[in-house]
Order: sequence, then structure tokens, then C-alpha cells
Amino acid sequence: MGVDADVLIEWFGEVGRDLPWREPECTAWGVLVSEIMLQQTPVARVQPIWLEWMTRWPVPSALAASSQGEVVRAWGKLGYPRRALRLHAAAAVIAEKHGDVVPSDVDTLLALPGIGAYTARAVAAFAYGKRAPVVDTNVRRVVARAVHGAGDAGPPSNTRDMADVEVLLPLEDAPAAKLSAALMELGALVCTARSPRCADCPIYDDCAWQHAGKPAYAGPAKQVQKFAGTDRQVRGLLLDVLRGTEGPVEKARLDLVWHESGQRDRCLDSLLVDGLLEQTGDGLFALPGEH
Repeated sequence: MGVDADVLIEWFGEVGRDLPWREPECTAWGVLVSEIMLQQTPVARVQPIWLEWMTRWPVPSALAASSQGEVVRAWGKLGYPRRALRLHAAAAVIAEKHGDVVPSDVDTLLALPGIGAYTARAVAAFAYGKRAPVVDTNVRRVVARAVHGAGDAGPPSNTRDMADVEVLLPLEDAPAAKLSAALMELGALVCTARSPRCADCPIYDDCAWQHAGKPAYAGPAKQVQKFAGTDRQVRGLLLDVLRGTEGPVEKARLDLVWHESGQRDRCLDSLLVDGLLEQTGDGLFALPGEH
């Protein structure tokens, strides 16, 4: 039971999505930007923003030279805007310490601001064709089903999850990197959480889950992230005011976006703490570096 690397790599070559950050001419910087943007955000929303960013900031030094406010504004509606500030900080270090070229080594990538285990390995694999276990939600689900015969993956464990994928990867760099991409694509397109398209699966015959009769997931309940009424929504509404305005605004403008003053002020304070907004000496509010 499990994963036939050759079959899956061949499948990926035939049906893998034609995404701009997968083009041969895409730089490692382009791959890094895509990976940060794709965290918790669907491809369809990322693609147009990514294209704008790569036109405007084709190298890390170009992004680093822009203000934090410009970067937050350009992030648009991708959500989790702290990612934009982390990318800005990483770009500055890449420009200053790495000759404006994204490093290829996982440990060096991990030393960059805001770059975690997943992103470092994704860049090493997808930008540089290296052998590195790349584990996201899609990959964890594919491994849970195809290898372990479970309906879905349980709670994440970095050590266990990476060990699970490590043993599946071919020893050579190039096919290992291709398999990493193929596993992710299989989970995104076919081995989906709610309605897996098993009839289209290239490794269906070897899948432990289907051999076990496709048992339902019986592990701990997963948290469903709601959005309406959450601090995330209120923070987004507050940021929208600043993104749609040139220069600082009065607090009265921000007070209009949400009826509940306690939650609104808490969210405003959290944006200041996170560095996504700044307060001027005369009490106005602005995007960072724009006052």
C-alpha cells in the first residue's frame, strides 16, 4: 500500500496546473513570494496579486526599498496581512546578505525572518529542485489515506509528518522535488477533504484507504475557522479604510467600520502592535511609513 513515485510524477506531468510560479523562468524569489501568499489562501485569489507583485518587485531589493505601507496596500485582500510585513523583512535580508538571490539551502532559508519549516523546504524543492519533505494540509491528507488507510490526517506533528513524507521521496534531488509537487497537487485536485475523486486517482489501486473500505475519519474534531464577526474580519475592515485612502485618517473614520466599540478598539490596538498601522503625533492613523 502507498505511493508509487513514478506513477505520481508522470500523472503530475500530465495534469499539473499551469501556474506562473511553476514556469521554468520563474525565479526563486517568485517561488518564495508565491509560497508566502498561498498560505491559507486559494490559488485563484493569489494569482493576480502575485503577478502584480512580480511586475512591481521582480527582485527582493525592489520590495525592500518600498515602505511597509506600500507593501501592506499591495497585499490587498489576501488576508493575514502580517505575511506582507514578514516578506518585506525577508526581502531586506536577502538583498543585504545574500546578493539579492533567495538562498537554496534549507537552514539558510530558515534563518530568514518569517520563514518556517514548510516554506523553507518548499522553496528548496520547487525553486531549486532539491530533495526536501514539503508537508502541507493536502500532503498530510494524501499520506494519511494512501499510506495509513485513515480517512484524514490527525493533528499536525512536524517531526512525524516530515518523516512520513521523507520515506516516500526518491533519493535523487530532481524526482524527489517533482514528487513533492505531485503529492501536493494530488491533495489539492483529487484527494480532497470532502469529496475525493477516487476514480481519477493515479494511485487508487495501491491506496490503503480504499483497500480498508474508505473508513470515515475518526480522529479529533478539526476546528472550523469562521470569519463573520471575528477579530480577523474587524482588522480587515480597519485596514481597508487605510488601503483606500492616501495618508493618515482620523479615528472617527475608523469608528464607522464596526458597531461594537470594545472589539473595534481591541482590533485597532492589535494592528498597532503588529506594525500594520501607526499612530501619528497628532492622533491620526496611517499605514506604516505613510505619515
